[in-house]
Amino acid sequence: MSVFTPAEVDYLRGQTMGRLATVGPDDQPHVIPVTFWFNAEEDTVDIGGIAFGEGKKWRDAKHNPKVTFLVDDVIREPRTARAVEIRGTAELHETGGDRINPRFPKFDRRFIRLRPTRIVSWGVEEGGTDARRFNLNARDVG
Repeated sequence: MSVFTPAEVDYLRGQTMGRLATVGPDDQPHVIPVTFWFNAEEDTVDIGGIAFGEGKKWRDAKHNPKVTFLVDDVIREPRTARAVEIRGTAELHETGGDRINPRFPKFDRRFIRLRPTRIVSWGVEEGGTDARRFNLNARDVG
């Protein structure tokens, strides 16, 4: 059973870009657009991109693995905002990014696997906003 609802999974699979928020050693926030892939086998979001392991986001996540990832958009008619916000723990992987997502460059195989501890979505589910917390080890709703 997934920590994501079927509607959230469909939404994530239909998007190509999100925003990764990290906090640096100086306690300052940093947010940057990144490409991602919903990994159904791991029930995670895998995040990568060009020169991914060389940037501030990688260094920040190495220093503090608590990150937030946001995927959002606006539908024009009827004007509706949709989003999935995922808070969780970043696992840094030195290799494998090119195998899990062809959009992740072959010359930098590093990627972050985000394991959710809290998911908030709006405009995705029928009936409004949905928020859930998870025990990372037990994978249960808390």
